[in-house]
Amino acid sequence: MQFIDLSIPITNDVVSDPPVMRPQITYMTHETTWEQIAMFFPGLTRDDLPDGEGWAVESLTLSTHNGTHMDAPWHFHSTTDEGATAAPSIDEAPLDLFFRPGVKLDFSDHPAGHVISAAEVEGELARIGHTLQPLDIVLVQSGAIYGTDNFTDQGCGMGAEATLYLTERGVKVVGTDAWSWDAPFSHTAKRWAETRDPSIIWEGHKAGRIRPYYQIEKLTNLAALPPTGWTLSCFPVKIERASAGWIRAVALIED
Repeated sequence: MQFIDLSIPITNDVVSDPPVMRPQITYMTHETTWEQIAMFFPGLTRDDLPDGEGWAVESLTLSTHNGTHMDAPWHFHSTTDEGATAAPSIDEAPLDLFFRPGVKLDFSDHPAGHVISAAEVEGELARIGHTLQPLDIVLVQSGAIYGTDNFTDQGCGMGAEATLYLTERGVKVVGTDAWSWDAPFSHTAKRWAETRDPSIIWEGHKAGRIRPYYQIEKLTNLAALPPTGWTLSCFPVKIERASAGWIRAVALIED
């Protein structure tokens, strides 16, 4: 079995979010933490510990949307099924959705900001010779490259039409290696300034109002995947009433 890591790290050092949303990690090292241990053992001195070392521990300030994560339908809108039901949060997600056959659609040759249509999805599926099956996990190689400048402005996005094409065929989990499933806001804002059409704002996400689905963002290493023939493991961390949860996305390929 070959394991392919598709997850970016949560890090202070590589910018993968707008400034207002960046994670903050504080590192406490073996040299500085002996006093934390001494709180549990009155009278303990640093010299009592092997090599005078305490433990390593980290404190994080995070959004649920930092790092490689999965959005729940609650993130997109308060209701789903065309308003018939309350949208589920990430702790309500059915676990059987998150270990399923994967399909990669490669749109990396499209310009940044391009909005993928249903016809383009259909064309890519025809190119790779795959007929979508219910509960396939569909990942999009968008052209965004994690670790490069202006990452949040990179990659194409999935429009409402393309998203609904997938969900009406039984797809419940999708993902992208871009910052967002939608086209980058910087590109959409230019189109909106010209048209003032509100339907283009966050349109891929808002398709979740019609049919619920779960959406992975900020994947990486999708170029290492074949179009089909692999299984994705992508279980989200269980955070009560949350709009998203962090995942360790790993593709498994049988040797």
